[in-house]
Amino acid sequence: MRRYGKHTDEDDVRVRPSRKGNRPRTSLRPKHEDAADGMVLTVDRGRLTCLVEDRVVMAMKARELGRKAAVVGDRVALVGDLSGQKDTLARIVRIAERTSVLRRTADDDDPFERVVVANADQLAIVTALADPEPRPRLIDRCLVAAYDGGLDPLLVLTKSDLAPPDKLLELYGDLDIPYVVTSREELENGDAADRVREQLDGKITAFVGHSGVGKTTLVNALVPEERRRSTGHVNAVTGRGRHTTTSALALPLTESDGWVVDTPGVRSFGLAHIDPSRVIHAFPDLEPGTEGCPRACGHDEPDCALDEWVAAGHADAARLYSLRRLLSTRERHEGD
Repeated sequence: MRRYGKHTDEDDVRVRPSRKGNRPRTSLRPKHEDAADGMVLTVDRGRLTCLVEDRVVMAMKARELGRKAAVVGDRVALVGDLSGQKDTLARIVRIAERTSVLRRTADDDDPFERVVVANADQLAIVTALADPEPRPRLIDRCLVAAYDGGLDPLLVLTKSDLAPPDKLLELYGDLDIPYVVTSREELENGDAADRVREQLDGKITAFVGHSGVGKTTLVNALVPEERRRSTGHVNAVTGRGRHTTTSALALPLTESDGWVVDTPGVRSFGLAHIDPSRVIHAFPDLEPGTEGCPRACGHDEPDCALDEWVAAGHADAARLYSLRRLLSTRERHEGD
């Protein structure tokens, strides 16, 4: 059936409106030159808590950013209501280039990487010496992620009243990683927080660790006025702790010019996103020796030039062993 007559003109034709509107598309985007600078403190279901000067502002990501997501530690530009008052909402219109990125995947077969923290200066790897037992393979994985993302590692060993730290420290001695050893008593009287704080002054430090190792308890001691939920109990059967921190949160250090980022406890640390060839950059004494390596050398092969480099006395053999142990950690299960 004919809907219109024989002699229709354009005024007679009904145009169905588009659900997306009839405005023409444009590639031009507003510059937002008056946007204020801020830092993302935490992210919760699409809402981002940001620090703008001395105000805490709630914000959401602007549509023009597309799929680009802001994470804790990101330096951002915001427009809209920046008063920080209740029920106000600003918009994040720009995300600055990141100086470092701590990333992980759910496991080594997961192709989707997750950015945990941006722009952190160092990664504090918190490990209990007992209850639960230390997991060197998980520490190795965190070290690889730190080296790959541009963060300096720091070892924080807790519960030294239950077990001595010597054996674990010996395992990482050749990596020259700074460390702090704490006990439960020192956490309670504040001595441990003071010694850890010395390593954090003037830096943004992300804290990561297996559940139940005392990570959040330590953060509470460092930032007492921002206490988070206390650490969960360790399961007597599995030796693993309960997760008590559910989202990453950046907190300013008390009596110090620095920040701590408390992250959820991890049971695994996938490295599917890591290019092993970048880990060598964390070993400046070994890196020149790779010039004679064959193309795409994994530095753990019979014709690797690093063996000859070390044999010639240019570097310590223990350092090469440490490098290869870290590179092989992707092939090992975290619970080993």
